[in-house]
Amino acid sequence: MTVEIAQTRDIAACRALRRTVFIEEQQVPEADEIDDLDDEALHVLATDAGRPVGSARILLSAETAKIGRVCVLQGMRGTGLGAALIRAALEIARQEPGITRAKLGSQEHAIPFYEKLGFAAFGPVYLDAGIRHRDMERAL
Repeated sequence: MTVEIAQTRDIAACRALRRTVFIEEQQVPEADEIDDLDDEALHVLATDAGRPVGSARILLSAETAKIGRVCVLQGMRGTGLGAALIRAALEIARQEPGITRAKLGSQEHAIPFYEKLGFAAFGPVYLDAGIRHRDMERAL
C-alpha cells in the first residue's frame, strides 16, 4: 500500500468516491449528497498507487473548519486511512489564518473513531440523510 494524502482541486475524484460510499453503499439520496459547497471547500484526497481511495472536505467559517464528506472505500477501511485523512484535514485547517477549532457531524456509530482523534460530541442526536448523527468538535 502506497497511500498519499494531499489537498486537491480534483473535485470530480472526490465526488466519485462520495457517490460510491454515500449514494451507492449507504443509500444517501443524491440530492442530499451533492450540494453547491464543493467549489468553496478545501478538499483532501487519499490515493493508493494513484487510485483515489478516500476523501474529505473542509468548509471554513469564522474560526471554525467544518470537516465533512469523509469517506474511505470499503476495501481500505480498517487500515488507518480514515484517521490519516482526518489528521491531514486538521493540519490543512491549522494552516488557515484565524481557524482555531474543527467541527464535524459524525454518524453515530463513528463517534468512538472521532473521539480517538480528539473530538468531543455535543448536542442532541439528529438525522442527516436519514442517518443518526451528532456534532463533534475539537480545538486546533
